Amino acid sequence: MSAPTTASARAMSVELCTDERTFAALAEEWGRLHGACPSATPFQSHAWLHSWWLSYGTPDGLRLFLVRRGGELVAAAPLMRVRHPLPKLVPIGGAISDFCDVLIDESAAEHGSVALADALAGAARTALIDFREVRPGSAVEQVYRHWRGPRRRLRDSACLELPAVPMTELVKRLPPARAQRVRNKINRCGKVGVEWRGVDPDETEIALRRLIDLHRLQWEGKKMTPEHTRPRFLEHLVRSVVPMARSGQATLTEFLLDGAVVAVNLHLLSGGLAGQYLYGFHPGLRERRVDVATMLLRASTERLASEGERRVLSLLRGDEPYKYRWNPDTVVNQRLLLAGLCTLPLLAATVCDVAARCGARKVRRIRPDTKEHW
Repeated sequence: MSAPTTASARAMSVELCTDERTFAALAEEWGRLHGACPSATPFQSHAWLHSWWLSYGTPDGLRLFLVRRGGELVAAAPLMRVRHPLPKLVPIGGAISDFCDVLIDESAAEHGSVALADALAGAARTALIDFREVRPGSAVEQVYRHWRGPRRRLRDSACLELPAVPMTELVKRLPPARAQRVRNKINRCGKVGVEWRGVDPDETEIALRRLIDLHRLQWEGKKMTPEHTRPRFLEHLVRSVVPMARSGQATLTEFLLDGAVVAVNLHLLSGGLAGQYLYGFHPGLRERRVDVATMLLRASTERLASEGERRVLSLLRGDEPYKYRWNPDTVVNQRLLLAGLCTLPLLAATVCDVAARCGARKVRRIRPDTKEHW
């Protein structure tokens, strides 16, 4: 269905798309819009989102808000409706996407964001709009700025980032003793004979299947993300990353030892951002005393530096200890909650739930030698 926006949006119109086939047919228009939105990440590409919907979408849940100017797509909010535990509109992409956002053409930033805010205000009468994992500087912040109803900004996951520079430059960021240990680990990789190569786009599917096999082997007998073992996750990766590799939005790197592939690393790319999304390696590398994190990062930085286009190498969500050895910058994602007067109680309930969860985490972190502990 279609409805005009407010006069302030100047000849903008908004369509609400709920049809999967129409979503599939938007690939070309979506690609142009993605390229015209400076803050867009790979997780807002059509290939990633449409593939995610095919694997994880729910019946009658699709809610795409499409803003057009004279027929041209200039803004889009890829959302879905969920009913539990509360009625909400949430971004397509779910937990396997590190960043969520809307898309707004830079040439229509002001009026496009007003049009999206007006359209979402209607939807907020019956559902809370909950944008999780919003990277600072994202397009949806412009919608938040124009929101005239109840709203709330909360902290979300921490992401660690490094400049996309050669390893020799990264080492200079480290204290001398740690920098020397890194150099020793790099030399160790050379002595063992580990080599790496970029995967040709035509070999992407084969490389992805190797990656998942090695990822399972890497985590065998340990606690891992259950979703990474499920067939739908692999189906999503193949369906999305193959076209993304062909369009320059994804790259895979394979590591070889004695002619056999012993590790595979996947990066997702857009604009000045490269995100290290997923990797897998053979446990035998550790038996050979190869530092896998150093091996992966060295290849990543060399490849990105040779391309000369990326400004940031994101290690994406998570504050695992191994990431801190590189002295990264911490960037905290945001959670933006948008409500109407009728859905204000839903916003309040969500804020209270987040506060309770944060309090529970703090309690669990109390050291056993303090007066209060479990």
